[in-house]
Amino acid sequence: MSLDVSPALLEKAERGEVTDAEFVTCVKESLPYAWEVITGVIADAEGAADGFADNETPPPSEAARGQLLRALASDAIRGGLERHFGVKLAFQNCHRVAVFSKSEVDGDRYRAFVSPRGQLLNQSPELRDC
Repeated sequence: MSLDVSPALLEKAERGEVTDAEFVTCVKESLPYAWEVITGVIADAEGAADGFADNETPPPSEAARGQLLRALASDAIRGGLERHFGVKLAFQNCHRVAVFSKSEVDGDRYRAFVSPRGQLLNQSPELRDC
């Protein structure tokens, strides 16, 4: 299961009344490792002179890797996080998360990161089975 949804939140969703804030709280509580990585990268980007940061540290376990994959592979979860934080998230392999400001999405660095070339250059034998 991707998210631990409380009965109250599930009931609200069945009625169609879920806010982004409620959804993001559910994500934060359900996927703590993914939340930690993403908020850490966002904080690093805010403190960086060029506004860029990424995470290249492999997850400590397969369960942690699964959290990160669920968070970034789900359009709803990724979109909710992007709206909540006002950023664009990018993802390579099974753990490399980068954060970009919305104004950078058309920029060279973002296009290079999400390009096929960028993905190929970020490969290594130890990442093939991740």
